[in-house]
Amino acid sequence: MIPGDSAVFAPGFFSSSTVHTALVVGAIVSVVSGVVGVFTVLRGQSFAGHAFSDLGTTGGSGGFLVGIGPLWGFVIAGVACAGALELIGVQRARGRDLATGVVLGAALGLGALFIYLDTTAASTTGVTQTVLFGSIFAVSSSALPLAIGLGAVATVAVLVTYRPLLLSSASPELAAARGIPVRLVGALFLVVLSIAAALAAITIGSILATALLIGPAATALRLTRSPGRAMVAATLLGLVITWLSIVLAYDSYDWSASGAGWPVSFFVVALVLIVYVLSDVLRPRRFARRGRGTVHV
Repeated sequence: MIPGDSAVFAPGFFSSSTVHTALVVGAIVSVVSGVVGVFTVLRGQSFAGHAFSDLGTTGGSGGFLVGIGPLWGFVIAGVACAGALELIGVQRARGRDLATGVVLGAALGLGALFIYLDTTAASTTGVTQTVLFGSIFAVSSSALPLAIGLGAVATVAVLVTYRPLLLSSASPELAAARGIPVRLVGALFLVVLSIAAALAAITIGSILATALLIGPAATALRLTRSPGRAMVAATLLGLVITWLSIVLAYDSYDWSASGAGWPVSFFVVALVLIVYVLSDVLRPRRFARRGRGTVHV
């Protein structure tokens, strides 16, 4: 144990394998959310990111139902819905809200059915809490290779397509004129976004995953107009928020008279909100005078 750590860390924090796994998963999710989240905000697809998070309800509950685990369920449902959004027309500005709303409504209906079957026919306990609000302490170490692999795929995909993705985000018409396959780039990003949402969902649940996916990225873009620097800042913000939330949630078992503790998801959402509000005070004045959508390509 680190000398003097008892004032900050509850006993057993550094020796707990559950905490070790949670810290690694939190780091993975922070990196992916920081990289993908910045482009989600720049492309005006925050609602789509929210939809992917909510769609995790269907995937996570379905994963429990068939016995493959929530993470695989989140990923499969997300990729399937990315394809559905592309077919309906999420790439066209006028079709984004319509496509997202149609797919979201249908998937949530299935999610409600799967949760009902989980809690009745399959007698799966705790599925509603785990799927909707997450439990990073419940993530098994056996899920780490999959989480690392998915995180690497999503991050590398964004970095490899950085320039065409940035140009198509800022000006689809100019990107098309330069020969960039705008629709293909957009479809690839939807798949990447679905993976990022799936990873965020296993951390703080499908309902609240948007906070971690969008919050640090939106905060970073308030402080810098460079997408590259924003991705670094969003990653660091997400990492600090997630790790601090893990510490607070672990310590909260000693605060509560019942010994139940407070969920990590509560601390993540609260800290994201606080940081975002403070960023408006810290934001350079020159950014406030410019349009919020202005970025350096």
